[in-house]
Amino acid sequence: MANSSIETRDISELIKETDNVYESVVIISKRSRQISTKVKEELSNKLAEFATSVDNLEEIFENREQIEISKFYERMPKPTLLATEEFLEDKVYYQREGETIESSEEEDDLGII
Repeated sequence: MANSSIETRDISELIKETDNVYESVVIISKRSRQISTKVKEELSNKLAEFATSVDNLEEIFENREQIEISKFYERMPKPTLLATEEFLEDKVYYQREGETIESSEEEDDLGII
């Protein structure tokens, strides 16, 4: 898991792969949205288990497990930080518009941008 503290990034590291800082930022932002969507779905699924048809105030304050799950997701590194780490470690697959895929590698968990 990525370090959640603020870290200065070297621009030359970001443009090493694409030769364009803006293109790198777009790739990172798209990957960040993918991560954010995935995490949001996971959290929603976990919290759906606690949904009740009758909301009573005592049940809301007594559900410690639900609170712990929420706190866990709050402490996770932000999706932009995770996406930046993945990009710098060459774990993000991207394709420029108009390019064709030459290999038939299977799509991994990181996804295609």
